[in-house]
This record gives sequence, C-alpha cells and structure tokens, in this order.
Amino acid sequence: MTTYISMLRAINVGGQKKITMEALRSLYAGLGLGNLRSYVQSGNVIFDSAEQAAALLAGRIEAQIEQSFGFAVLVFVRGVSDFQRVLAANPFLKANTDPTKLHVTFLYNPPSKTAISSLSLPAASGDQFWFGEQAVYLYCPNGYGKTRLSNDFFERKLSVPATTRNWNTVNALYQLANQQ
Repeated sequence: MTTYISMLRAINVGGQKKITMEALRSLYAGLGLGNLRSYVQSGNVIFDSAEQAAALLAGRIEAQIEQSFGFAVLVFVRGVSDFQRVLAANPFLKANTDPTKLHVTFLYNPPSKTAISSLSLPAASGDQFWFGEQAVYLYCPNGYGKTRLSNDFFERKLSVPATTRNWNTVNALYQLANQQ
C-alpha cells in the first residue's frame, strides 16, 4: 500500500461547492481507499491505496465527486515522497523567512518550459516565487490574501490548474501522512 495526500481545488470556499469532510471520507471509502484521515475543512485527505498511479486515483476521485455531488472538482494527488521533496526544497526557508508568509501552489500537471520562462512577477508586489517540481513556492510578505500570485494568476500564465496551501498545512499533511 502507498500513502497519498489529496487536495481538492476550490471546495468549501465562499459557500460554493460545499462537501463535508465526513462525506468526502465516505466517498473515498466507497472507492476502496483506506486509512482515511482528513485535515481542515478544505478538502485535504490522506489515504492508502494499492494503486501506484496518482493520476489514475485523481481521475477516479474526481469522477466520483461529480457523480455524487453534481459538480466537478479537481483533485491533486501526491505521494508522501512528493511532499517530502516539497518540504525539503523550499528555497525561502534558508533565508530565515517567516513561515506564516510561505505557501506552496501545487500544479495539476507540469507546465511548459516556455510558460515558465516567460512568467514574471506582477509589478511592485514584494512577493517572490520559485519553481519546484509541479509546485511553486511563494513568499508573500503582506500575506496570501493580498498577493497577486493567486491560483488564478498561475493558471492563466501557465495554462495549468493550481491549488495553494499555506506552509503550515503542507507540513501538517506530511506529518499526518506519516502517522499510522
């Protein structure tokens, strides 16, 4: 069995696309996924599966959500080793940056090298970003609520769906995934 971390894009935000974590865990259980744990009310679920292809798992979960709840939701599925790499590679930690100002934008699939090379920071923001493997590290000194480096920004510029989690959530998901 492999342990996975899944993150749903844009549920329980602004009163749209509400799914309780209990209903989500039940949906995952119905798909035969085991050792289910959820974290906060924003669509983070840790689970075990014999399936080795994260993309296949994401597709199965997305299809079941649409069938069960009547709306489409993107599901980003990563293995524990992927999260370990994300945690280890954050370039902003080396600068003794305030971790409450750090976020990770997970990309649904890899963007083109052309899209990455043409991406530039919005003017006068003070924010910084750095590309990792299917992830973008963000430093937002004025807070994520005020940054222009939103999911929409990266989705428009890279033509790839994105979902963002704060640094504390990324760490918590990794820790939960390592608990039995």
